[in-house]
Amino acid sequence: MSDSKQETANKLPPSLHFEQRGAVGILRLSRPHKRNALDDATIGGIEKFFAAVPDDIKSVVIHGEGEHFCAGLDLSELSERDIAAGIAHSRAWHRAFERIEFGRVPALAALHGAVVGGGLELAAACHIRVAERSAYYALPEGSRGIFLGGGGSVRLPRLIGTSRVIDMMLTGRTYGADEGASLGLSHYVVEPGAGLTTAIELAERIAGNAPMTNFAAMHVLPRNAEQDRASGLLMEALMSAIAQGDPEAKRRLRDFLEKRTPKTVHR
Repeated sequence: MSDSKQETANKLPPSLHFEQRGAVGILRLSRPHKRNALDDATIGGIEKFFAAVPDDIKSVVIHGEGEHFCAGLDLSELSERDIAAGIAHSRAWHRAFERIEFGRVPALAALHGAVVGGGLELAAACHIRVAERSAYYALPEGSRGIFLGGGGSVRLPRLIGTSRVIDMMLTGRTYGADEGASLGLSHYVVEPGAGLTTAIELAERIAGNAPMTNFAAMHVLPRNAEQDRASGLLMEALMSAIAQGDPEAKRRLRDFLEKRTPKTVHR
């Protein structure tokens, strides 16, 4: 492991494990005895990791050790918090997940087992979600007397609609992998044991894209979806000009026009 990779690994708490495969970084939630519930140290480690992703990593896969992706917030940390501390705690999650959603590289989540509460909020901050058939989704906050605090009240309604999020919170409704995919909670459904492999394959494909195009997809598309039509079209024109003016884009276009790269076909 290079010095920069070792430094990255050393900064992480024991609940997170980092490895690299080519241009893909793999970040593992490593609290299987807690179903990978997220404590303060883990959230802080996620923020630090995505704030300083090594330069030669072009995409990142997040997955969970053991039988579950993530069962949400470690509730043992809530018992002594007052209102001010609760606000600070939620904002810490916001900072960490903003680093994922609007970071330097695309992030993918490989989901299996419980994707619950804060675990679903973490998955929603990723750009691509691959679910094994064992994955199930829930927001049990209503029965716990708490509310979403990791950005889920903003991201999840945009994925599946406000009324479905209300239903999940009020009734404790759960969705399985297939139904979750049809609603937008994941992009792919794969067989048990294939989630991480599939996510890495997709991450490798993403890592091969022009960096400026990846940046535009991550940063411009979600913002355009939230602004007025005229502003969105102007942003699109500006980003299109920036992307196609990049030397890497010019090289790729020459390769295509001179038939050195294949045409797009249905996979």
